[in-house]
Amino acid sequence: MDLPGGQATPPGGDGFANGGGSGRAGAPLRRLINLIHQSSRAAISARSTRYNQGEHNMKTWRLGVCLLAGFSLFGQQQRHWTEAEAQQWYAREAWPVGANFIPSTASNELEMWQADTFDPTTIDRELGLAEGLGMNTVRVFLHYLVWRKDSAAFERRMNVYLKIADKHHIKTLFVLFDSCWDPFPELGPQRPPQPGIHNSRWVQSPGAPALMNSKEYDGLFAYVQAIVQDFGDDKRVLAWDLWNEPDNTNAGSYGPTDPSNKVALVEALLPKVFTFARAGLPKQPLTTGVWHGDWSSPDKLTPMEKIQLDNSDVVSFHSYGKPAEFEQHVVWLEALHRPILCTEYMARPNGSTFQGILPIAKKHNIGAYNWGLVAGKTQTWLPWDSWQKPYIDRQPAVWFHEIFRQDGTPYSPEEVAFLRSILEREKVKNPRAK
Repeated sequence: MDLPGGQATPPGGDGFANGGGSGRAGAPLRRLINLIHQSSRAAISARSTRYNQGEHNMKTWRLGVCLLAGFSLFGQQQRHWTEAEAQQWYAREAWPVGANFIPSTASNELEMWQADTFDPTTIDRELGLAEGLGMNTVRVFLHYLVWRKDSAAFERRMNVYLKIADKHHIKTLFVLFDSCWDPFPELGPQRPPQPGIHNSRWVQSPGAPALMNSKEYDGLFAYVQAIVQDFGDDKRVLAWDLWNEPDNTNAGSYGPTDPSNKVALVEALLPKVFTFARAGLPKQPLTTGVWHGDWSSPDKLTPMEKIQLDNSDVVSFHSYGKPAEFEQHVVWLEALHRPILCTEYMARPNGSTFQGILPIAKKHNIGAYNWGLVAGKTQTWLPWDSWQKPYIDRQPAVWFHEIFRQDGTPYSPEEVAFLRSILEREKVKNPRAK
């Protein structure tokens, strides 16, 4: 499902392999393109500052777009990676296995990233637990509103986080937008978790107010391009997940408060989000995960799924089902001939377990991120049905997600032993491991 058109700048390359990079004309052309890149970075930075201060003059942003458009004239505007380029990237990486991570002291993305509640101490301790299991990557959600308030401070906190993760030999898959849970995020102190309810305070990004206001879209695109451009050659970043479950309408939780035309709005935005992410010239791949439905053939895909799979450099998906269902999803997606990442799995009562899923992921050489590391304010050890029947006076018979209690002890010592065993064996056997 490749996009029509040109070829991507080879991952990790400088884009000069097909002319302009060698010979006597190469150096001037390289200097010109570097100048365009530097100028566009300055324009994006200025645009971010103006947006943060509430000044909605678009001249600076449009200047940055025009400068970046110059890249396409010289073959520098990134395009969808070819299958071969995606496979080359994956061959350089160790088998990516990790967790969706938020510190146990945060109930949502805002509480993780806002200055008053950013918690490097807990992040360090809990990523140490992940490292102790042998995990080499985590998936982490960002939030547009934190960037919009103060982009420079937000990126400084991202750097603090990345230094901690790198200390623990963990690469990060960042998520830029998310369609799940509360559609009305608000900056400032977050409300306490609702007792007994799974993920009761998680918020969407950008959220319904921004999604329904087309005047906000330039800010969304500035956020995407600025973040990807500023971290696009950072070796601590594994990949970019541009939009989590973009067509999730939150039936069973916040569904009645989601915009009625939400899916149509995101369908219109998502291709542009890919375009602005690629304008940041990342050396890491872009993706967005399919998460429900039948992906066995192109004619069975929804319009959203076609957008997702047609634009992703590497394929990603979610599966909380039993091993046979998980493997069926893998087989369907292998027809795309691209690396595959399962960016969400592991719901014990559903039959999705480490012991059942990871051997299949290893057999097919696909990356895997379970949901949850340390039980905390997200309360995702509780099951989804807690939205209908809150677990106020009882605990579930089996934890839904999470690996560790907040004091660092494992929920299941047998699970932890299995993880250490399979991931340690992978370190020994996998020649790609670093």
